[in-house]
Amino acid sequence: MDVDLRKLRYFVVLAEELNFGRAAQRLHIAQPVLSRQIRALEDELHVPLFVRDKRSTELTAAGRQLLEDGRPLLAAAEALKRRVAQAARGTTRFSIGFMPGITVTDWVRAFTARHPDVEVELVRTTWDDQVEALHDGRVDVSVVRLPIDQRGLTVRPIFAEPRVAVLPAEHRLAGKESIEIIDLAAERVLNDPDAVPEWRDISVQLREGTAPPARRYTSIEEKLEDVASGQGIAIIPKSTSEYYNRPDVVHVPVGDIGPNQVCLAWISTRRSPLIHDFAEIVS
Repeated sequence: MDVDLRKLRYFVVLAEELNFGRAAQRLHIAQPVLSRQIRALEDELHVPLFVRDKRSTELTAAGRQLLEDGRPLLAAAEALKRRVAQAARGTTRFSIGFMPGITVTDWVRAFTARHPDVEVELVRTTWDDQVEALHDGRVDVSVVRLPIDQRGLTVRPIFAEPRVAVLPAEHRLAGKESIEIIDLAAERVLNDPDAVPEWRDISVQLREGTAPPARRYTSIEEKLEDVASGQGIAIIPKSTSEYYNRPDVVHVPVGDIGPNQVCLAWISTRRSPLIHDFAEIVS
Protein backbone atom coordinates (compact mmCIF):
# COMPACT_ATOMS: atom_id res chain seq x y z
CA MET A 1 0.00 0.00 0.00
CA ASP A 2 1.26 3.47 -0.93
CA VAL A 3 0.92 6.19 1.71
CA ASP A 4 -0.81 9.33 0.42
CA LEU A 5 1.47 12.18 1.54
CA ARG A 6 -1.40 14.68 1.50
CA LYS A 7 -3.42 12.56 3.92
CA LEU A 8 -0.31 12.03 6.01
CA ARG A 9 0.26 15.79 6.21
CA TYR A 10 -3.37 16.27 7.29
CA PHE A 11 -2.89 13.58 9.93
CA VAL A 12 0.30 15.16 11.35
CA VAL A 13 -1.33 18.58 11.69
CA LEU A 14 -4.36 17.07 13.42
CA ALA A 15 -2.10 15.00 15.69
CA GLU A 16 -0.28 18.20 16.70
CA GLU A 17 -3.47 20.18 17.32
CA LEU A 18 -5.76 17.38 18.58
CA ASN A 19 -8.61 19.62 17.48
CA PHE A 20 -10.34 19.32 14.11
CA GLY A 21 -11.26 22.99 13.92
CA ARG A 22 -7.76 24.31 14.60
CA ALA A 23 -6.17 21.70 12.33
CA ALA A 24 -8.52 22.55 9.45
CA GLN A 25 -7.72 26.22 9.92
CA ARG A 26 -3.96 25.53 9.76
CA LEU A 27 -4.46 23.47 6.62
CA HIS A 28 -6.79 26.03 5.01
CA ILE A 29 -9.45 23.41 4.34
CA ALA A 30 -13.00 22.85 5.58
CA GLN A 31 -13.38 20.75 8.71
CA PRO A 32 -15.62 18.12 6.99
CA VAL A 33 -12.93 17.67 4.33
CA LEU A 34 -10.34 17.01 7.03
CA SER A 35 -12.62 14.49 8.74
CA ARG A 36 -13.17 12.59 5.47
CA GLN A 37 -9.44 12.48 4.73
CA ILE A 38 -8.61 11.15 8.20
CA ARG A 39 -11.30 8.47 7.93
CA ALA A 40 -9.96 7.51 4.51
CA LEU A 41 -6.43 7.21 5.92
CA GLU A 42 -7.67 5.03 8.79
CA ASP A 43 -9.49 2.82 6.28
CA GLU A 44 -6.35 2.47 4.17
CA LEU A 45 -4.22 1.55 7.20
CA HIS A 46 -6.97 -0.62 8.73
CA VAL A 47 -6.42 0.93 12.16
CA PRO A 48 -8.01 3.76 14.19
CA LEU A 49 -5.62 6.69 14.59
CA PHE A 50 -7.68 8.82 16.97
CA VAL A 51 -10.08 8.27 19.83
CA ARG A 52 -12.81 10.89 19.49
CA ASP A 53 -15.63 11.96 21.75
CA LYS A 54 -17.58 15.19 22.18
CA ARG A 55 -14.94 16.67 24.48
CA SER A 56 -11.57 15.58 23.15
CA THR A 57 -9.50 13.98 20.42
CA GLU A 58 -6.60 11.72 21.42
CA LEU A 59 -4.09 9.61 19.52
CA THR A 60 -4.27 5.83 19.66
CA ALA A 61 -1.09 3.76 19.95
CA ALA A 62 -1.14 3.37 16.17
CA GLY A 63 -1.59 7.11 15.80
CA ARG A 64 1.39 7.84 18.02
CA GLN A 65 3.52 5.48 15.95
CA LEU A 66 2.36 7.07 12.68
CA LEU A 67 3.17 10.52 14.04
CA GLU A 68 6.69 9.42 15.00
CA ASP A 69 7.34 7.87 11.59
CA GLY A 70 5.30 10.30 9.52
CA ARG A 71 7.13 13.50 10.39
CA PRO A 72 10.51 12.40 8.95
CA LEU A 73 8.74 10.98 5.90
CA LEU A 74 7.10 14.34 5.16
CA ALA A 75 10.41 16.13 5.77
CA ALA A 76 12.18 13.79 3.36
CA ALA A 77 9.51 14.45 0.72
CA GLU A 78 9.96 18.20 1.16
CA ALA A 79 13.74 17.83 0.84
CA LEU A 80 13.26 15.82 -2.34
CA LYS A 81 11.12 18.57 -3.87
CA ARG A 82 13.71 21.21 -2.97
CA ARG A 83 16.59 19.29 -4.54
CA VAL A 84 14.64 18.42 -7.68
CA ALA A 85 13.66 22.08 -8.13
CA GLN A 86 17.28 23.09 -7.68
CA ALA A 87 18.40 20.59 -10.32
CA ALA A 88 15.75 21.90 -12.71
CA ARG A 89 17.16 25.42 -12.36
CA GLY A 90 20.53 24.13 -13.52
CA THR A 91 22.37 25.61 -10.54
CA THR A 92 24.48 23.91 -7.91
CA ARG A 93 23.66 25.33 -4.52
CA PHE A 94 25.12 24.29 -1.19
CA SER A 95 23.28 25.44 1.93
CA ILE A 96 24.96 25.66 5.33
CA GLY A 97 23.03 26.07 8.56
CA PHE A 98 24.65 27.58 11.63
CA MET A 99 23.62 28.40 15.17
CA PRO A 100 23.89 31.86 16.79
CA GLY A 101 27.37 32.77 17.99
CA ILE A 102 29.13 30.41 15.56
CA THR A 103 31.22 31.98 12.80
CA VAL A 104 31.55 29.90 9.63
CA THR A 105 33.34 32.47 7.44
CA ASP A 106 36.71 30.72 7.22
CA TRP A 107 35.12 27.38 6.35
CA VAL A 108 32.94 28.99 3.66
CA ARG A 109 35.93 30.75 2.10
CA ALA A 110 37.90 27.51 1.95
CA PHE A 111 34.90 25.71 0.46
CA THR A 112 34.26 28.33 -2.24
CA ALA A 113 37.96 28.28 -3.14
CA ARG A 114 37.57 24.57 -3.89
CA HIS A 115 34.21 24.98 -5.61
CA PRO A 116 34.04 28.43 -7.24
CA ASP A 117 31.03 27.45 -9.38
CA VAL A 118 28.89 26.40 -6.39
CA GLU A 119 26.43 28.94 -5.01
CA VAL A 120 26.72 28.91 -1.20
CA GLU A 121 23.72 29.88 0.91
CA LEU A 122 23.97 30.49 4.67
CA VAL A 123 20.93 29.80 6.86
CA ARG A 124 20.79 30.93 10.49
CA THR A 125 19.08 28.25 12.57
CA THR A 126 17.70 28.06 16.10
CA TRP A 127 17.45 25.43 18.83
CA ASP A 128 14.03 24.51 17.41
CA ASP A 129 14.96 24.00 13.75
CA GLN A 130 18.69 23.21 13.55
CA VAL A 131 17.85 19.54 12.85
CA GLU A 132 14.53 20.14 11.10
CA ALA A 133 16.34 22.25 8.48
CA LEU A 134 18.41 19.19 7.55
CA HIS A 135 15.46 16.83 7.29
CA ASP A 136 13.32 19.14 5.15
CA GLY A 137 16.19 20.03 2.81
CA ARG A 138 16.63 23.70 3.66
CA VAL A 139 20.29 23.01 4.37
CA ASP A 140 22.77 20.39 3.20
CA VAL A 141 24.87 20.55 6.36
CA SER A 142 24.32 22.26 9.67
CA VAL A 143 26.72 23.45 12.34
CA VAL A 144 24.70 22.42 15.39
CA ARG A 145 24.89 22.70 19.14
CA LEU A 146 24.22 19.55 21.12
CA PRO A 147 22.02 18.05 22.40
CA ILE A 148 20.04 17.15 19.28
CA ASP A 149 18.06 14.16 18.06
CA GLN A 150 20.77 12.35 16.09
CA ARG A 151 18.54 9.73 14.46
CA GLY A 152 19.20 9.58 10.72
CA LEU A 153 22.16 11.96 10.97
CA THR A 154 25.92 11.76 10.71
CA VAL A 155 27.33 13.98 13.45
CA ARG A 156 30.99 14.97 13.72
CA PRO A 157 32.37 16.96 16.67
CA ILE A 158 34.12 20.22 15.80
CA PHE A 159 34.89 21.89 19.14
CA ALA A 160 33.58 22.39 22.66
CA GLU A 161 33.22 25.73 24.39
CA PRO A 162 32.42 26.87 27.94
CA ARG A 163 28.94 27.94 28.94
CA VAL A 164 28.29 31.06 30.97
CA ALA A 165 25.46 32.44 33.09
CA VAL A 166 23.92 35.58 31.60
CA LEU A 167 22.58 37.85 34.33
CA PRO A 168 20.97 41.30 34.58
CA ALA A 169 23.68 43.93 35.05
CA GLU A 170 22.46 44.65 38.61
CA HIS A 171 22.27 40.99 39.67
CA ARG A 172 23.86 39.98 43.00
CA LEU A 173 26.34 37.70 41.16
CA ALA A 174 27.18 40.13 38.37
CA GLY A 175 30.55 41.17 39.77
CA LYS A 176 31.90 37.66 40.32
CA GLU A 177 34.87 36.34 38.33
CA SER A 178 33.19 32.93 38.27
CA ILE A 179 30.40 31.09 40.04
CA GLU A 180 29.33 27.49 40.74
CA ILE A 181 26.05 25.93 39.72
CA ILE A 182 24.95 25.79 43.38
CA ASP A 183 24.91 29.60 43.34
CA LEU A 184 21.99 29.40 40.89
CA ALA A 185 19.86 26.96 42.88
CA ALA A 186 17.34 29.65 43.90
CA GLU A 187 17.31 31.36 40.51
CA ARG A 188 14.79 31.05 37.69
CA VAL A 189 16.75 29.73 34.71
CA LEU A 190 15.08 30.43 31.37
CA ASN A 191 16.52 27.38 29.60
CA ASP A 192 14.68 24.11 29.20
CA PRO A 193 15.61 22.36 32.48
CA ASP A 194 16.76 19.25 30.59
CA ALA A 195 19.28 21.37 28.70
CA VAL A 196 20.96 22.29 32.02
CA PRO A 197 20.68 19.10 34.10
CA GLU A 198 23.27 20.40 36.58
CA TRP A 199 20.82 23.18 37.56
CA ARG A 200 17.66 21.08 37.12
CA ASP A 201 18.80 18.65 39.79
CA ILE A 202 19.29 21.35 42.45
CA SER A 203 16.64 23.94 41.48
CA VAL A 204 14.61 25.13 44.44
CA GLN A 205 11.69 26.16 42.23
CA LEU A 206 11.53 22.82 40.46
CA ARG A 207 11.77 20.90 43.73
CA GLU A 208 9.00 22.95 45.33
CA GLY A 209 6.84 23.09 42.21
CA THR A 210 6.83 26.90 42.13
CA ALA A 211 8.59 27.37 38.80
CA PRO A 212 6.57 29.47 36.33
CA PRO A 213 5.58 27.76 33.07
CA ALA A 214 8.54 27.53 30.69
CA ARG A 215 8.42 29.98 27.81
CA ARG A 216 9.37 28.79 24.33
CA TYR A 217 11.93 31.18 22.86
CA THR A 218 12.40 31.50 19.11
CA SER A 219 15.62 33.52 19.31
CA ILE A 220 18.47 34.37 21.65
CA GLU A 221 17.44 38.02 21.39
CA GLU A 222 14.10 37.23 23.05
CA LYS A 223 15.82 35.37 25.87
CA LEU A 224 18.27 38.22 26.50
CA GLU A 225 15.39 40.70 26.66
CA ASP A 226 13.84 38.66 29.48
CA VAL A 227 17.21 38.43 31.26
CA ALA A 228 17.71 42.20 31.03
CA SER A 229 14.22 42.87 32.40
CA GLY A 230 14.81 40.63 35.41
CA GLN A 231 12.60 37.71 34.38
CA GLY A 232 15.38 35.20 35.04
CA ILE A 233 18.87 34.19 33.97
CA ALA A 234 20.13 32.04 31.10
CA ILE A 235 22.92 29.55 30.53
CA ILE A 236 24.36 29.98 27.03
CA PRO A 237 27.60 29.23 25.17
CA LYS A 238 30.36 31.77 25.75
CA SER A 239 30.64 32.70 22.05
CA THR A 240 26.92 33.46 21.91
CA SER A 241 27.14 35.75 24.93
CA GLU A 242 30.06 37.60 23.34
CA TYR A 243 28.36 37.90 19.95
CA TYR A 244 25.19 39.33 21.51
CA ASN A 245 26.96 41.63 23.93
CA ARG A 246 24.78 44.36 25.47
CA PRO A 247 25.28 46.77 28.39
CA ASP A 248 22.28 45.70 30.49
CA VAL A 249 23.40 42.09 30.90
CA VAL A 250 26.67 40.50 32.01
CA HIS A 251 28.03 37.00 31.60
CA VAL A 252 29.84 35.08 34.34
CA PRO A 253 31.68 31.75 33.84
CA VAL A 254 30.15 28.76 35.63
CA GLY A 255 33.04 26.65 36.89
CA ASP A 256 31.36 23.27 37.29
CA ILE A 257 29.03 23.04 34.32
CA GLY A 258 29.71 20.99 31.20
CA PRO A 259 30.77 22.69 27.95
CA ASN A 260 28.62 23.03 24.86
CA GLN A 261 29.62 20.71 22.03
CA VAL A 262 29.51 22.12 18.50
CA CYS A 263 29.22 19.57 15.68
CA LEU A 264 28.71 19.30 11.95
CA ALA A 265 25.64 17.26 10.98
CA TRP A 266 24.07 16.01 7.77
CA ILE A 267 21.57 13.38 6.65
CA SER A 268 23.33 10.00 6.79
CA THR A 269 21.95 8.78 3.47
CA ARG A 270 23.23 11.78 1.51
CA ARG A 271 26.22 10.92 -0.71
CA SER A 272 26.98 14.37 -2.11
CA PRO A 273 30.75 14.93 -2.58
CA LEU A 274 30.16 18.56 -1.56
CA ILE A 275 29.04 17.47 1.90
CA HIS A 276 32.14 15.40 2.44
CA ASP A 277 34.40 18.16 1.11
CA PHE A 278 32.88 20.62 3.57
CA ALA A 279 33.20 18.11 6.42
CA GLU A 280 36.87 17.67 5.55
CA ILE A 281 37.41 21.44 5.68
CA VAL A 282 35.64 21.82 9.02
CA SER A 283 37.50 18.93 10.66
